[in-house]
Amino acid sequence: MPDNLLQETAIALQQEWGIDASGMVSEEAILQLLEARVIAILAQGAEPFYRLMYRLDISERKINALHGETDAPAKIARLIYDRQLQKIQSRKAHRAQRDAGDPDLAW
Repeated sequence: MPDNLLQETAIALQQEWGIDASGMVSEEAILQLLEARVIAILAQGAEPFYRLMYRLDISERKINALHGETDAPAKIARLIYDRQLQKIQSRKAHRAQRDAGDPDLAW
């Protein structure tokens, strides 16, 4: 993964999840911070957790499939990370199409 994409993902996760990802140089380090944050949110109860998952557009089916797994927080962190990465890539592609003069995207 290009470093700038990793940095953008870290910044977005820092803003949305309140993790201190400044200076993070690896995906693994970011995932560890995110996993700790997931554990803290789960400790607050199911409602705040599911509200965040809904806001991120992470399927309840995917979350429920992890129920009872010992490494569920790590897998949830991965889902969150991957979704954030997907959003960033989608925005970049949309911006590139708009900048290329696609008339369907001009606003």
